[in-house]
Amino acid sequence: MPAVRPSTELMENGEFPFLPRDRGLASLVMGDADSGAEKSSTRRSERENGASRVLPIPSSGRVFHRSRKVRLGDVDATGRLRLDAVARYLQDVATDDSDDLGSLEARAWVVRRTLIEQRQAMSNSEDVSLATFCSGMGSRWAERRVSMAGASGGSVEAVTLWVHLDPATGRPKPLPAEFVATYTEPSGGREVTARQVHEPVVPGADDVHTMPWWPRVTDLDVLNHVNNAVSWEVVEQTVERVRARELIDLDPSGSLRAEVEFRDAIDHEVVIAAMPLTIAYRALDGVLNIALWSTDGETVYMTAQVSSLS
Repeated sequence: MPAVRPSTELMENGEFPFLPRDRGLASLVMGDADSGAEKSSTRRSERENGASRVLPIPSSGRVFHRSRKVRLGDVDATGRLRLDAVARYLQDVATDDSDDLGSLEARAWVVRRTLIEQRQAMSNSEDVSLATFCSGMGSRWAERRVSMAGASGGSVEAVTLWVHLDPATGRPKPLPAEFVATYTEPSGGREVTARQVHEPVVPGADDVHTMPWWPRVTDLDVLNHVNNAVSWEVVEQTVERVRARELIDLDPSGSLRAEVEFRDAIDHEVVIAAMPLTIAYRALDGVLNIALWSTDGETVYMTAQVSSLS
């Protein structure tokens, strides 16, 4: 199995491999809509990588609030709110914010990267308050922050980089002027890039372990590919595996930092093939690195990194 180099800025590699291949979107390119300043290496170096750190809730601008209760289907055997459930909360509150505005044009978004910093896990039946705002933008993507506070002390801070698509063509599309006008104030005009930084763990490399994982038809969403929240099920599965084997000292209910990068869609064809994918993982120096590989070992679908939160 070949080693895979981490992808860089979207404008540099031109492709969106995480889009659903069964809809012909994986081979589409971004085109040439960005300015020369946007493309220059100097300009890029001045911008932070999207979804790489959490920022405080701004004192002005649009901050959208929602509340919900942790339910039985979202927790593990100990009553802890799982990370895949957290990811669903993130996408739900983002949708609620967009729907609340109502006036923005038809839109479609896919996740490029998510960072979750869990200070204390939420628990079953805990009431949770969520606050979300835009914390940065690029030409065709935006960074969304979500702050989750539980009535019983649960605390999670998260940030996700979403790429904006044309719903008719599936091509990355510049952010609408109305979107920019609405979210510039809470973002403070902050610009972010859409680079991915993980070096995928390769099966067969030193200290790398593997185990099989099967996607299910119930994991498919309206784009007919496995929903981004399911990648966090891979994280959950691997964390429990390394803890059982005593490869890492990591408390899932305590403080942790976890990030996932989405690289290629797991589409309907892959799911109905009913062949196991391969989780490759390495636990070293208190850091767990994960990569989910295709059955033939040619494609990395997602990568993740998990550690205790300092």
